Amino acid sequence: MKPEYLGIISSLAGVTVGGLISYLIQLSRQRHAYELKIEELKTEHMAERTARYYLSHKGYTDRRFDTLQKALGGFEDDELRKILVRAGAVRSYRDNEEWWTLLERLPEKIEKKQKKRS
Repeated sequence: MKPEYLGIISSLAGVTVGGLISYLIQLSRQRHAYELKIEELKTEHMAERTARYYLSHKGYTDRRFDTLQKALGGFEDDELRKILVRAGAVRSYRDNEEWWTLLERLPEKIEKKQKKRS
């Protein structure tokens, strides 16, 4: 075999092996990034479910922010507020405190207030 052909073949083999290694490394990175994103979304989803659970309690139409913060520990204030909004809650203020209510329970809350006034 001529030395020119041997040089071309070895160059192509080197490029092919290098490309394959790069591809496998990128594939591994993509899988890892995907798994991290899934875990992040799972945490947020479970936090929303927990927030809905506390806000759906039969005895309470709304909850103080402090109560929710204790139940859903590990989140910054603004991050927890975003979770509550994604869960379908709205904020109100009463006695200089922040209260949260599920949108779907607002009619129930209004009805309770009207009964108290009567």
